[in-house]
Amino acid sequence: MDIGIIGSGHIGGTLTRRLSALGHRVTVANSRGPDSLAALAAETGATAGTVQQAARARDLVVVTIPQRAVPSLPRDLFAATPASTAVIDTGNYYPELRDSPIAELDAGLNDSEWVARHLGRPVLKAFNNVQARTLARGGLPPGAPGRVALSVAGDDVEAKNRVLQLFDALGFDGVDAGTLADSWRQQVGTPAYCHDLDAAALRAALAAAERDKVAEYRREGEAMVMRLIAEAGGNLDALAAP
Repeated sequence: MDIGIIGSGHIGGTLTRRLSALGHRVTVANSRGPDSLAALAAETGATAGTVQQAARARDLVVVTIPQRAVPSLPRDLFAATPASTAVIDTGNYYPELRDSPIAELDAGLNDSEWVARHLGRPVLKAFNNVQARTLARGGLPPGAPGRVALSVAGDDVEAKNRVLQLFDALGFDGVDAGTLADSWRQQVGTPAYCHDLDAAALRAALAAAERDKVAEYRREGEAMVMRLIAEAGGNLDALAAP
């Protein structure tokens, strides 16, 4: 596939490595410009480009940047993107740890619905509820014991199927988590968040989430990430957090 990745942090960098290794054509971009991505491009064979170039990918665009940075993306970023291109949002809202409060999200709007409004483009939510090190370790063959499952939520069935196939190619079982309106079930701190579950357990975790606990889940999820960072000596890179 022709894939654009906007963001080169833990998740963006890991997906650049994994997807390039699978033979996909990957263009990776960040806010600092192509020159800052020379080492990653040399390592993986991906193309270092601008965010506009990454957004024009034919098959898939992954937006994997901090929530606070989404409004800073160019307003017409997806003007030249084919209508058939699937757009994935991997973002997580951390109001205390990273992003500062965002009123619409604090009022109950789903993280990825908020992203879709800013992008002016339908999105799928995926890759947000696993740590980058889970993606980096690589998956297992279908049917293997302990195969981790990944979930995707969104409204476009064909686009979701494309992502589910990608999960399988990466070595993970895929779980359809419902529509984008259901994507709160895999947000920060929910039972489906960062537990490396198999497919059956992930489906159960998604079903167990309670809508009126989203704010509580978020507080608990942020506290968990802060504890992990502290245990890693304050080194976020050592943790490879999502």
